[in-house]
Amino acid sequence: MSKSKGFSDTSVGRYSLALYELAEESNSINEIEKDSLSIIELISNSDDFNLLIKDPTNKKEDQLKVLLKISEKFKINNLLTKFLSFLIFKRRFFYVEKILKNFIETCSKKRGEIKAELTSAKELTEKEINSIKEELNKNFSSKIKLNYKYDPGLIGGLVVQVGSTMVDTSLKNKLQQIKHRMIEA
Repeated sequence: MSKSKGFSDTSVGRYSLALYELAEESNSINEIEKDSLSIIELISNSDDFNLLIKDPTNKKEDQLKVLLKISEKFKINNLLTKFLSFLIFKRRFFYVEKILKNFIETCSKKRGEIKAELTSAKELTEKEINSIKEELNKNFSSKIKLNYKYDPGLIGGLVVQVGSTMVDTSLKNKLQQIKHRMIEA
């Protein structure tokens, strides 16, 4: 295991937990979670911002200047801005996306939510997605945080995964099962 891989696996969790504890202490978990989602979206939608984060030749001062402008423009929580500034100062800004995603997962776990993946062969309406989510909430006796994906490659049906439990009703899966039975026969 390389040293940088070890850093990202262990320290990302520590940094995100520290952010969670700071947010909890200041009673601003929901606001910081919302702002974290916005920053993650900005990272994935802005090549310039992504390059600013990932390029190790960028100066701390330049990164800090951009961060402060973004914080001011989008009215990012002051605690989160200070935390991100600390990451820049410690030369850990490269891991900001992983840290914020881990923070959001921590928030979800602390609320008792279970993560679930829903993939469908046809595009589902918001009403259909909510109906599936409600059914999962009842079946698992817990609040479900559902990530929805549309995949026309499934041909038909749904794939639902909640934790280690998977239900695959897709035609693609059924065809694969038939194929395997024919090969074995």
